[in-house]
Amino acid sequence: MAKTSLDKAKIKFLLLEGLHQSSVDALHAAGYTNIDYYQKALPDDELKKKIADAHFVGIRSRTQLTEEVLDEAKKLIAIGCFCIGTNQVNLQAATERGIAVFNAPFSNTRSVAELVIAEAILLMRGLAEKNAAAHRGEWMKSAIGSYEIRGKRLGIIGYGSIGMQLSVIAESLGMEVCFTDVVNKLPLGNASQISLGELLATADVISLHVPETASTQMMIGANELAQMKTGAILINAARGTVVDIDALVNVLRDNKLAGAAIDVFPEEPRSNNDEFISPLREFDNVFLTPHVGGSTVEAQLNIGMEVADKLVKYSDNGTSTSSVNFPEVALPAHPGKHRILHIHHNVPGILSAINLIFSENNINISSQYLQTSEKVGYVVIDIDEASSEFAVEKLLDVKGTIRCRVLF
Repeated sequence: MAKTSLDKAKIKFLLLEGLHQSSVDALHAAGYTNIDYYQKALPDDELKKKIADAHFVGIRSRTQLTEEVLDEAKKLIAIGCFCIGTNQVNLQAATERGIAVFNAPFSNTRSVAELVIAEAILLMRGLAEKNAAAHRGEWMKSAIGSYEIRGKRLGIIGYGSIGMQLSVIAESLGMEVCFTDVVNKLPLGNASQISLGELLATADVISLHVPETASTQMMIGANELAQMKTGAILINAARGTVVDIDALVNVLRDNKLAGAAIDVFPEEPRSNNDEFISPLREFDNVFLTPHVGGSTVEAQLNIGMEVADKLVKYSDNGTSTSSVNFPEVALPAHPGKHRILHIHHNVPGILSAINLIFSENNINISSQYLQTSEKVGYVVIDIDEASSEFAVEKLLDVKGTIRCRVLF
């Protein structure tokens, strides 16, 4: 039997928050069996204990991997965020520790886009309010304030993968689509890119699809809401910090907006057993959903496979393609060679020091690939198997090394 560098039975995966079975199946199919699986997020104290001997961890949006938590994760090689966002991970702390972070930026785009379309249709028809009234025994049979979405203008703030998917579906339903983004984008279909101010003033339905950054915090506040058309609709399935909830409450009380749909909130319950608190609960014309934009069976299945596959590839051959915090490196396998993965601080002279080790010791390099980000460098080197143990020992002594491992 060929000698291997890693006994897969000893590589521990910690999977939290009830990840889809597809993630477990993908790991099993790749030969990984040491999987610690939990249906819920763990309290901080327990999380620190469990992550201490984990090589890989998989989470969704509830688990917070802070610097304090990562300090306990001495063996951690990579983090898989089985969702779109990665704001639940301290990316700087992960990068400084040589921990690659992966996510699933595309697998639930359709699910989110469909939710937005459904909410837009229901709100344009006034069905949220009519449904709530019917549950109280009231009968609101009227066409007043009830509209088709055909011919209406959809304004998309953030024209990424979800915004583009939403654009295509909306246009197929007869909507006029406009969007705004921080960079110039090639529109799909007949969509047009316009300024935020023009979008706010002209759109009948506005849907938010931006990441959580310093520039997007409270980007829709009292001033922006005042610019919106009277009778317009606001939908937020992006991040909870993007909309000023108190300002939204005020315009809803003034009947400026016909309704809203909010799927994400500044503060969300830690579990399904905790009460959801929000001033938006008073409004019949507001859909309040518990952060379920991407929570469909199809999306969770696809996310499970996508992120698990990325973790497997990184473990098996060092491929870091699509990592959100790491230089992206991918090299074809070279049978009969050992692969060294060296992660280091991105400072001058390290690659020279690395190559000096090989040249001084007559170690032939079959292939080498270096990629750097602002703070770290990642070099993949394939060499003859007889020299790998010696090379790793020397490479660990290179000043600026964060971690080094060998695959064969």
